[in-house]
Amino acid sequence: MKTLIILNDPPYGTERCYNGLRLAHALAKADAANLVTVFLMADAVVAAKAGQRTPDGYYNMERMLKRVVSGKGEVLLCGTCMDARGLSETDMMEGARRSTMDELAANIIAADKVLVF
Repeated sequence: MKTLIILNDPPYGTERCYNGLRLAHALAKADAANLVTVFLMADAVVAAKAGQRTPDGYYNMERMLKRVVSGKGEVLLCGTCMDARGLSETDMMEGARRSTMDELAANIIAADKVLVF
């Protein structure tokens, strides 16, 4: 099954990104055949910023996204949203890549399930 999870909210301050990524991990863990793609747009693109330092015991978006990538998932970033926030590809974590609305549309068409947080 192909699942697309679209995240819009900032990585910290609300729990939407956190809960969306928890679900991404659970789906990948439930069945190795599940293909999970996470598309970050709006303020959620900041979740893929490299070098995040959070207090001990607090969740870290970069680490959570790395788990998606290491689980054979994909992390895509809205390029327009990155530009609006002054983020370049070199600012972002390894494994996440710049994307487009056209690619998001193609992923929506190909997905069996689309979830938006």
